[in-house]
Amino acid sequence: MDAAANYSDEHIRTLDWKEHIRRRPGMYIGKLGDGTSSDDGIYILIKEVLDNSIDEYMMGFGKSIEVTIAGDVVTIRDYGRGVPLGKLADVASKMNTGAKYDSKAFKKSVGLNGVGIKAVNALSSEFTIRSVRDGEARSVDFSAGEELADRSESGVQEKNGTTIRFVADRSVFGDYAYNFDYVEAMIRNYCYLNAGLVIKLNGQSFVSKNGLLDLLNEQMAEEPLYPPIHLSGPDIEVAITHGSGYGETYFSFVNGQHTTQGGTHQAAFREAIAKTIREFYRKDYDASDIRTSIIAAISIKVEEPMFESQTKTKLGSKDMGPDGPTVRNFVVDFLKEQLDNYLHKNPETADALNRKIVENEKERKAISGVQKKAREMAKKVSLNNKKLRDCRIHLTDKNERAEQTMIFITEGNSASGSITKSRDVNTQAVFSLRGKPLNSYGLTKKVVYENEEFNLLQAALNIEEDMDNLRYNKVIIATDADVDGMHIRLLMMTFFLQFFPDVIRQGHLFVLQTPLFRVRNKKETVYCYSEEEKEKAIARLGANPEITRFKGLGEISADEFKEFIGENMRLEKVRLTKDDPIHDMLEFYMGKNSYERQGFIIDNLRIEADYIDEAI
Repeated sequence: MDAAANYSDEHIRTLDWKEHIRRRPGMYIGKLGDGTSSDDGIYILIKEVLDNSIDEYMMGFGKSIEVTIAGDVVTIRDYGRGVPLGKLADVASKMNTGAKYDSKAFKKSVGLNGVGIKAVNALSSEFTIRSVRDGEARSVDFSAGEELADRSESGVQEKNGTTIRFVADRSVFGDYAYNFDYVEAMIRNYCYLNAGLVIKLNGQSFVSKNGLLDLLNEQMAEEPLYPPIHLSGPDIEVAITHGSGYGETYFSFVNGQHTTQGGTHQAAFREAIAKTIREFYRKDYDASDIRTSIIAAISIKVEEPMFESQTKTKLGSKDMGPDGPTVRNFVVDFLKEQLDNYLHKNPETADALNRKIVENEKERKAISGVQKKAREMAKKVSLNNKKLRDCRIHLTDKNERAEQTMIFITEGNSASGSITKSRDVNTQAVFSLRGKPLNSYGLTKKVVYENEEFNLLQAALNIEEDMDNLRYNKVIIATDADVDGMHIRLLMMTFFLQFFPDVIRQGHLFVLQTPLFRVRNKKETVYCYSEEEKEKAIARLGANPEITRFKGLGEISADEFKEFIGENMRLEKVRLTKDDPIHDMLEFYMGKNSYERQGFIIDNLRIEADYIDEAI
């Protein structure tokens, strides 16, 4: 009999809590990652610890939190009540153990499942939890979830609170490093949602006085069309304005948790905005005309929230609490009253908003004919679209692998052919560009429908109507590592910045890093992404290795491409923040000021030449 068919009692295993977490970390913290992406697991570990400290603040205990990151050592100290000393080891090492099952201790908390810091403990090579309560203290040390030491102290002079120190286990996460930009963004969000709370990161203090209003002012990369509308009430706070670009931008939160994928509260907010504004102006405006260019934030507090995963990025709750209204009714009713009142009291803002809606309506109607023809063309060619080699799973599918879906936007048939032959057909799609795309800077959205390449790309991504319909989690620009490839990359970034900035804001746009060199001898092959990596590879492989300089993606074989678009894929996320002068950058690099750019290039070539002369 085949050994595989011999299925008996000894094949059934029960894993203990820490072994299960270490074997299946994705169930608890999402993906692992190396720290180059804001949703990598090492940041989720910080968040899980911070959530507990934030919950203490929300219950009225402790006004400050200290976060220290030194190399790979993270320490988080709050000044709340401190974990009850008798249960200190349990809250860090026994699953489904915590105070948040008892609504008397924590009414509107993020962490309800008793999992968070257990996952941090299990995935850390070093983990210490220490609690101080009224002069008594207890500390428990762990490694990979295994308890190492337990000690108690009396007569300590420290303030009450909890300290957690951990080192993310490199045997699980591999080589990683913390990007302080991501940590700072996380901390800023906590402060926006908890006005008055002070969080110190390596000694630097962060605090917000105006909540979501501060968030909106900090995040906007452009001047708003009208001063942001800031409204708050019991268990809800919103801030709203409009910019001049396309798309919709939302920052949504539940109980202090940044729900990057939205959920029932964000859907209710979008509905409520359209409903309230229609009733205020007594006009049946199209919802897309109302919401195009909106920049808004919403925060609600829910009893016993239900999230769609342990990483809590999307709210699934239908109700505000066991005895409360539905999330939809709560948000709609709040905006119907408060936003309507605000617009009546602020006629200048109401006029500016109305002008924006009318402007959006005019543009939409102006392109409606072109849009209809473009849709028909996209539908016809989608059945036999030679530009798109689609994958079998999409982000819109309810599939556990959907988060792994991606589409590569390539230049030319040879590059797309190599990627197509080496890709994972389940999760990796390929879209082939024909030559250089149009420079779309300064053009209206009409060009998206008139230009065949843009229209087919939009149809492939499925983002014309709503970003929620995006078919791939990662949109990856894959171009040659030369001047032409860089130009195509910039043209594609301009397209997204101009017409679909939400693809960037929501963290979906990436650039594929492909190797410049292959260094190999008879025993080993090393792919190098820079001159520095090439020199290190030459030194390691010894005398006279074979060195190949890749000129384009098309000359990399399909077998080799598997190395670059599989587990070892290097991606650089395209990010958009307030500090990025997008309009000025696009105007200078992609605008019609050729004379200024020419002078800039010449001046910098002179500087480079002088630098080389000095070096010689």
